[in-house]
Amino acid sequence: MHLQSDVNIKNRRARFDYEILDQYTAGIQLFGTEIKSIRESKASLADTYCQFVGNELYVKQMHIAEYRFGSYANHEVKRDRKLLLTSRELKKLHRQTLESGKTIIPLRLFINEKGLAKMDIALCQGKHSYDKRQSLKAKDDRREIDRMMKDRR
Repeated sequence: MHLQSDVNIKNRRARFDYEILDQYTAGIQLFGTEIKSIRESKASLADTYCQFVGNELYVKQMHIAEYRFGSYANHEVKRDRKLLLTSRELKKLHRQTLESGKTIIPLRLFINEKGLAKMDIALCQGKHSYDKRQSLKAKDDRREIDRMMKDRR
């Protein structure tokens, strides 16, 4: 059996809109048709966020397309999915999200070498518009330096 570990779905807006304070890798509780859709890269992390319900962490608004060969047992496209972390990590994250302005955002969805779906999540703080301008300027500067280095060769 050939495992597809080339699945790498990113949340491109996360690093632009948020300042990343801490990062974790979590497992996800999925149905069979969901993991099959993810292996076909039919998922999106746009507008997703994580929220505590009781003492458990859920990813909200994650879009996983219906599996094309699924039958009546196909999954809901945008249901809440439980994230699997250690109790110590959950307590630490819960304590930090109670502070104002901090949230948990999914950064990347991938399949690990064992064939399991994993999600990189980050404890983030929202950036102000001037921080975003600085990020864009730094990105442009890096691009310009790379361009100049290529011209020298």
